[in-house]
Amino acid sequence: MSKPATSQWDFGELFPPAETRKVLSVWELTADIKRLLESKVGMVWVSGEITNLRAQSSGHRYFTLKDAAAQLSCVLFRGTPTAQRELLADGQKVLLQGDVTVYEARGQYQLIVRAVELQGLGALQAAFEKLKQKLAAEGLFAAGRKRPLPRCPQRIGLVTSPTGAAIRDVLHVIQRRNPALEIILAPCRVQGEGAAAEIAGAIRLLNEWGAGAGTGAPDLILVTRGGGSLEDLWAFNEEIVARAIFESGLPVVSAVGHEIDFTIADFVADLRAATPSAAAEILTEGVFACREFVLGAPLRLGQLARRMLDRKLEGAAAGAARLGRLHPRRRLDESYQRLDDLQAGLLRNLKHAARTRGVVLENLAGRFLRAQPSHRLPPRREALRQLEKRLHALGPEQVLARGYSITLDGATGKVLRDAAEVAPGQKLQTRLAKGRVLSRVEPAA
Repeated sequence: MSKPATSQWDFGELFPPAETRKVLSVWELTADIKRLLESKVGMVWVSGEITNLRAQSSGHRYFTLKDAAAQLSCVLFRGTPTAQRELLADGQKVLLQGDVTVYEARGQYQLIVRAVELQGLGALQAAFEKLKQKLAAEGLFAAGRKRPLPRCPQRIGLVTSPTGAAIRDVLHVIQRRNPALEIILAPCRVQGEGAAAEIAGAIRLLNEWGAGAGTGAPDLILVTRGGGSLEDLWAFNEEIVARAIFESGLPVVSAVGHEIDFTIADFVADLRAATPSAAAEILTEGVFACREFVLGAPLRLGQLARRMLDRKLEGAAAGAARLGRLHPRRRLDESYQRLDDLQAGLLRNLKHAARTRGVVLENLAGRFLRAQPSHRLPPRREALRQLEKRLHALGPEQVLARGYSITLDGATGKVLRDAAEVAPGQKLQTRLAKGRVLSRVEPAA
């Protein structure tokens, strides 16, 4: 701003100095914002839903945390220790702890994740995997400790809710396939808080009662309930239930939920059935198969008796046939037959030899007749006459008689065949059919 005038002749500063202002580069401004965020916000906890998850080959994971109104870029670096890293997925609800900062290359604020806690179904799944790994490491799932089930159990201990659908399914199948099977019910809750402790207590109670019941003890224990969500089935994923099954002196069958549902109890039990009905069919299979066997026993025994009788008759017939073949009269008859065969063969050979000799003699007689001179001379004379005619026809006299001539060198008598062999003045001799002609070669004009 120019200096104010004090008189009419004071015009102030005609050229005021430039105003002072601070200009920041993009990097400086971004760095200031980054320092401000890190100092004023710093470490925070934030919840939301994961989306756009990317797992890089470097091991870092990038994703966006969102809710209904906003979203936040997040990064989980490879070196950050967290047990839930592999459980992160799009749509997963999580609770994150991290540092709020600015990624300067894009001028974008983000959360550097330090800790992850899964929420909802994700938390249950994480707890399931953690307990599963722990118990597997202790050997609770080992195949070598699985015990075989009795083929035809007489009584079973049933651990389930007395009002659930599972007990109705089990009783319906048992009533249909083996009504004589005794059931000892150890009622308990199979869902909600405290259900796991009740299930474990029922298993232990059946073992204690069976130890003192003698012949009335259950042969095995069936732990079961119908289908439901992961939360509904969670009691069977508790460690207390797994250890009760592991410590049970009686074989344990687990049939929890539907075919696609797997619980920790399934892995520890001696046998896992897909459904309560399937478990009841497995437990009654031995008796059911035996019943089918007993019902079919009369028919089977009749078939076996007839088959044995047939074999005995065949053996008797074979023995009689062998005795017949070994009788002395049979052997003597075979000797007579052999002698007759030899005699007939000898006669056939003699007749054949006689016919062969007769043919040979006839052939020799024919050859002698054809070899007589009186038979061979006329053809030879005729052939000689034909050769004589051919030789006469091919002689030089016959060729000359047809108008041909032969030219010879007058001095040497050599037959000439090429005009290039003669020279001017050379004497020639030409032989005709009758007589000879002498001539001399003249040069060509």
